Amino acid sequence: MKNVFTRLLTGTLYIAVIVGAVLAGGWWFWGLAVLLAVLGINEFNRISNNHHVSNTTRLLDIIGGVLLVSGIAFSFQVRMPGIVFGTWSIGAFLFAYILYLLARFISQLYIQDGNALSHYANSLMGQMYIALPMGLMCALSSVTNRYFILGMFILIWLSDTGAFCVGSLIGRHKLFERISPKKSWEGFFGGLVFCLGASLAFYLACPQTFLNMNLWQMLGLGTVVCVFGTWGDLVESLIKRTLKVKDSGSLLPGHGGVLDRIDSLLMVAPATLAYILALASTLSLSSL
Repeated sequence: MKNVFTRLLTGTLYIAVIVGAVLAGGWWFWGLAVLLAVLGINEFNRISNNHHVSNTTRLLDIIGGVLLVSGIAFSFQVRMPGIVFGTWSIGAFLFAYILYLLARFISQLYIQDGNALSHYANSLMGQMYIALPMGLMCALSSVTNRYFILGMFILIWLSDTGAFCVGSLIGRHKLFERISPKKSWEGFFGGLVFCLGASLAFYLACPQTFLNMNLWQMLGLGTVVCVFGTWGDLVESLIKRTLKVKDSGSLLPGHGGVLDRIDSLLMVAPATLAYILALASTLSLSSL
């Protein structure tokens, strides 16, 4: 019973932080993206390097993640706190990120904490796997609106809820047994039904919030979120199975680590941005 209460409390706080940052927008949303990137990169470094990570590597990779998220956000004119970046240009972010890459490669010459090639590869993968999608999430918020972003999160959560409920009740046929034995096709289609139902409700209740998408485009959005959310979950499951770990961390009691909570988002955000850009000529976008 204590476990259930802990999980419920942690999940409620997690959702409250996300909803608050999304609705506040601006640099609050940038802050959320940076926070998730920093925490995710730190967890990924720890599990992928068997907990042997130097403070120098950790610091450099966090700096790189912040620069990558912020550079993408800045290029899409996302407002960020001037006290942090002042009058930085896109070129300044690019220059700083190049310096990070150089420093990361050179630093490994002086760090003796395991397989150097693995550490290089893991650092770069952490940037591409975690920081890049968080930056693209900021870009998505710039070309859409805060309520669209909130709707995307709701679709992700409903997909997960539908998959869990339906899979637990009637799941029989394994979806991807080699990677995630508990996932079933019944659960996947349960999540898809939840997503499509929510997409239909959004279309009927607030079409302007969703860029005046027509019905088929809204159902397409629900499908994109469900499919790529499932792939995102499977990708993290593959990583954890390969590294022989159960959870990415223990920061969120009852839920594991941050990566365990944002695994779907890491695939959904870039896929949703690509979907919106593909439909750009038919939608009411904020800016491009």
